[in-house]
Amino acid sequence: MSAVGFDHLEALFLAPLALLPLLRSVLRGATIPSLLAAPPDSLSAVAGIVMKLGGVVAIGASLLGAAGPYVAGAEVERLSVGAQIVMLIDRSGSMNETFAGRTPSGGEESKAAAARRILKRFVEARRHDLVGVAAFSTAPMLVTPISDHIGATEAAIDAIDRPGLDYTNIARGLAMALSMFKTSQADLSRAVLLISDGAGVIDPRLRDDLKAEFRKTNVSLYWLFLRAQGSRGISDQPAGDDESPQAAPERHLDLFFKSLGVPYRAFEAEGVEATEEALKQIDRLERHPVRYVEKLPRTDLSAWGFGLALAATLLLLAAKLAEVRLSVGDNAR
Repeated sequence: MSAVGFDHLEALFLAPLALLPLLRSVLRGATIPSLLAAPPDSLSAVAGIVMKLGGVVAIGASLLGAAGPYVAGAEVERLSVGAQIVMLIDRSGSMNETFAGRTPSGGEESKAAAARRILKRFVEARRHDLVGVAAFSTAPMLVTPISDHIGATEAAIDAIDRPGLDYTNIARGLAMALSMFKTSQADLSRAVLLISDGAGVIDPRLRDDLKAEFRKTNVSLYWLFLRAQGSRGISDQPAGDDESPQAAPERHLDLFFKSLGVPYRAFEAEGVEATEEALKQIDRLERHPVRYVEKLPRTDLSAWGFGLALAATLLLLAAKLAEVRLSVGDNAR
C-alpha cells in the first residue's frame, strides 16, 4: 500500500482556522431584531449549513493543497525478457582508426564511433536490460555500474568515442567486468560483451584466476571482434612456425575463452553492417525471462486540494452575490 506524504507539513498547523466559518457567518448581518416570529424555513436552514460547511472546506482544502500532499511512488515487480550485460569496450589507440586501418577523413567513421552508434541502438531496443559499461586500454575504468538507467548508459557509450591509449590490457578489463556482477544475483541471466579490435596477451599467472572468476560469476561471454580489413582473423594461423601468443594474440585469446567452461561465442566484423548483424545475433541469444522492479512515480494531490477549495469558494461567492439587503423599513412595507 502506497504511503501518503506532505512536502510542506507546516501548512497543516493552520488547520484550526478552517473552523472560523462555524463561529461567524460569511453573509452580511441583517438589521431586523429577530426572525423567531417567522415561520420555520427548512430550505434556509439547509442553505445556512451549506454556507458554513463551504467556508470550512474552502479554508481547509486551501491549506491541504498548500501542504503539498502526494501518494508515494510504489515499486512493482514485473517479468520481462532481457539480461544483465556488462559492455567491456576497448579504448586502445587502434579503435580511433577506420575499419580500413587508417585515420578517419571526410565522412569516414572510426571503429569507436561506429561502435558507439550501434551500441546505443542495441541498448534502446532492450529497455528491460540492466547494463553496465567498463572501458580498458592500459588500465580498466568503470564508467557506469549495472543499472536500468538507459540515459546514463547511453552517455557512457558516448564517452568511448574519446581518444584512447595504445596498450590493451584485456586481463584487467575482464577482471573489472566480472567484479561488476553481484554474487547474490547469480540466478539471473548474465553476459559480458567484449568489444575490441584486437587482443592482448593474458599473463599465464592470471589465467587460472580469470577462469575461476568466470565460473563463479556464471556469465556468458561474447567477443565482438572489430577486425580491420586485411588483418589477421581469430582462427588464422601465424606466419612461420611461431605459435606463441605474441605472434597470434587473437587466436590464443579465442582458445583461452573456449577453455573457460562458460557459454562463449566470437563474432568477427569487418565493417559497420557486419557489426550490426553481430549485435542482432547477440540480441536474439540474450533474451531470457528476467524479473525487474519498476519504480512508479509519485502522485501529486495538491491540485485536488486547490480544486476543492476553488469549488467551495465559488459556491460562497455565488451566495454572496445572491444576498438581498433587508432592513426594518423593508419589513414594514
